[in-house]
Amino acid sequence: MEAERCYGTSSPRARRDGFRIGLQAVFRAMGVWRRLLVFGGVSLRGCGGVRVPLGGSRLVICRRQFSGAESETLKQRRSQIMSRGLPKQKPIEGVKQVIVVASGKGGVGKSTTAVNLALALAANDSCKFSEQRSTETGEGKSKAVGLLDVDVYGPSIPKMMNLKGNPELSQSNLMRPLLNYGIACMSMGFLVEETAPLVWRGLMVMSAIEKLLRQVDWGQLDYLVVDMPPGTGDVQLSVSQNIPISGAVIVSTPQDIALMDAHKGAEMFRKVHVPVLGLVQNMSVFQCPKCKHKTHIFGADGARRLARTLDLDILGDIPLHLNIREASDTGQPIVFSQPESDEMTPPLWQKGRGTKKPLDESERGE
Repeated sequence: MEAERCYGTSSPRARRDGFRIGLQAVFRAMGVWRRLLVFGGVSLRGCGGVRVPLGGSRLVICRRQFSGAESETLKQRRSQIMSRGLPKQKPIEGVKQVIVVASGKGGVGKSTTAVNLALALAANDSCKFSEQRSTETGEGKSKAVGLLDVDVYGPSIPKMMNLKGNPELSQSNLMRPLLNYGIACMSMGFLVEETAPLVWRGLMVMSAIEKLLRQVDWGQLDYLVVDMPPGTGDVQLSVSQNIPISGAVIVSTPQDIALMDAHKGAEMFRKVHVPVLGLVQNMSVFQCPKCKHKTHIFGADGARRLARTLDLDILGDIPLHLNIREASDTGQPIVFSQPESDEMTPPLWQKGRGTKKPLDESERGE
């Protein structure tokens, strides 16, 4: 008799009954209203199960019916649970509009686009964000613009904006952005050595992002252009959930591999309720400097097809040109150094035409 009570020697039926009783207790404790279980020969009759044959096994469906009022209460309860732990959006002090420049894939020209967009906004404020506000208030066209680099692992803004050095601290112990070409800039590249890798885990990265968002003295800015890292991970979610964003610009090459990730990036912003302003098609075409023959190295009009799929605008096509690359590498962005060149074809860059000298504080109207 003692041997029969032992689990190892008990009958299969006794073990099965014990397993059934244990499962019923677990489901009751969890408050499960619908579960699918697949196992052979067991029926959870105590929870209103319906046994459905599935090959040699049984598909057991446990469900609980709710009235309309109970269902609505359940939905509200779920929403409350999902919203727990999410940070409340808080504007960056002194910043009126935040524009994020993002891409799903790295190496598609996101930082180049962000830098030249910031310079174009500062040079000529005719974009759709402020046309109405300028008309109503009679403000001048020159705007105060900042550039925030939140690509912690691979910051590019210091080199592209020809800036070096550590930020100074204000009396309130906030970092002061470095200034060049009239653009206030902040980047993790100002805080670490140029060749020093950041071997950080997620919590340290999130702490750094929080400092870049909340511990910088931007003064008064009309626009803050944020250069995002590639992907759809922690940094993108943290920025999107912590600060109100006026809109996102997605940068991609026409190549299918890049477009796949650009699609994900656009959908990510939609899920976190950030308006997607449109797509920028970078490296759209290469023109031979000698024979002027045009070659679509990365494919033709891939971003335009994606824009139609997502019902978005194409904000511009940026050619694959030597001048753009050299201007970025030397820290003289093409909107500043060559505003009248043929490479200034994207509408969002053309706002910088006719402005070659840096804007100082007096020209910004502060």
